[in-house]
Amino acid sequence: MSEETATLGMNGADDGAEMPVLSGSLGPKVVDIRKLYAETGHFTYDPGFTSTASCESRITYIDGDEGILLHRGYAIDELAENSDFMEVCYLLLNGELPNRAQKDKFVWDITHHTMVHEQLAQFYRGFRRDAHPMAVMVGVVGALSAFYHDSTDIDDPYQRMVASYRLIAKMPTIAAWAYKFTIGQPFMYPRNDLSYAEDFLHMMFAVPCEEYKVRPVLSQAMDRILILHADHEQNASTSTVRSAGSSGANPFACIAAGIASLWGPAHGGANEAVLNMLGEIGDVDNIPRTLERAKDPDDPFRLMGFGHRVYKNYDPRAKVMQATCHEVLNELGVKDEPLLRLAMELEGIALNDPYFVDRKLYPNVDFYSGITLRAMGFPTSMFTVIFALARTVGWVAQWNEMIEDPSQKICRPRQLYTGLDARKFVPMHQRD
Repeated sequence: MSEETATLGMNGADDGAEMPVLSGSLGPKVVDIRKLYAETGHFTYDPGFTSTASCESRITYIDGDEGILLHRGYAIDELAENSDFMEVCYLLLNGELPNRAQKDKFVWDITHHTMVHEQLAQFYRGFRRDAHPMAVMVGVVGALSAFYHDSTDIDDPYQRMVASYRLIAKMPTIAAWAYKFTIGQPFMYPRNDLSYAEDFLHMMFAVPCEEYKVRPVLSQAMDRILILHADHEQNASTSTVRSAGSSGANPFACIAAGIASLWGPAHGGANEAVLNMLGEIGDVDNIPRTLERAKDPDDPFRLMGFGHRVYKNYDPRAKVMQATCHEVLNELGVKDEPLLRLAMELEGIALNDPYFVDRKLYPNVDFYSGITLRAMGFPTSMFTVIFALARTVGWVAQWNEMIEDPSQKICRPRQLYTGLDARKFVPMHQRD
C-alpha cells in the first residue's frame, strides 16, 4: 500500500476515509478508491470514466498535454520511422523489441496463420452484398470461436498465444474478403512470400486473371498506417475488449466486441468524416466561412480531424501521417490533389487562428489518413475496417494483460440512479 493517502470527508465528519495514493512510472498519481463504498457507503460519479483509471497497464502511455505516445517506452514516431508493423506487434505482445531470430520466428508464425477455415467463405455468402464491411467484420470475427475450438481456453497460456496469433494473422484476410464480397470479386488467398502489409494490399486489390505487384511505397505506407493505429491506451474499443474479457468471454468474442465499439463514428470513423467535411468545404475560398461556423456555439458544425479527447497538443501520429500522405501522392503521380491542398490550407489557417490555438485544437492522425487511404484505392467504407485491422494487436495485448492481472475483476460500473422510488403494482382495472 502507498504511504501517501488522500482523505475524503463526508458531511463535515471529523474522521474522513483515507484512500491510498498510487504512483505509476509515468503520468499523474491516482487515488485508489476500491474500498470507498465499504468505508463510506458512497460511490464516485464519473460519466465516460474521464477521471478514472480502470486498470493497471504496462503497454501504452499517453501524455496528451505534451503530445507523447509511447508503446512499451518507445515513441510512436520512432517506431513508425524505424520499425515495421510485425516488430511493433511483437513489442506490444512481449514488452521488448525482438532480436533477429525472435522476429524471424514471429513473422513465420504469423504468416502461417493467415489462412482462414474454408467454410468461412460460405459464411460470407450469408450476408447481403450491400452489407457494410464492418458489419461483416463483427460477424465473421465473432464466429471464429465456432471454427477454432482449440484456442478458446483463456486459462491456458498456450491457447491464449495461439488465439492471439490467429487474430493478428487472419484479420487482413477477413478484412480483404469483406471488401471483395461487397464488390462481387473472388476472394484472394494470402501468400506466404509477401510481408504483412503487402499481403493485405494483394488480397484487397489483386484479381485471379492478372498479376498484381505491390508498390513498395504503398506497402510501406500501409505498414506505417498500421503502426500508427496499433494501440492507444484505454480508448472506447479497448475498454470494451477488456470489459468483455473480464467476464471470461473467449478472445474472438472480445475482439468482435472491440470491432463493434470501433464502428462508432465518434471513434473509428473520424477519418471518413474528415473526407466528408473537406468535400463539403469544396474550395479554399470557403475555409473562412467554415472556420466561422466551427467557432459559432449555436452551429452544430464540427471541424473534423482537429482536436482529440486525450491530446491537447499536436497528435504525434499526425506528423508521420502527413509525411506518409505526401509520399503516397507523389508515388501515384497525384499532382495538386484538391483535397490535400484544401487540407493543408485548412491546417495552416487553423494553426494560426487564436480560437483554435487557445483551445489547442491541433490536427490529429485522422486528418491525413483518410486522404492517404483514398489515394491508395480504399473506399471510405473500408477506413474503419483498416483501423480495426491495425488495432487488433493492441486489443489482443490488452486482453492478455487483463487475463494475467490477478487484481482484475469482472467489470461492473455503478450508477447514479435518478428513477422512481419503489411503488406498488396497480392492477389493470384500477388504472386510469
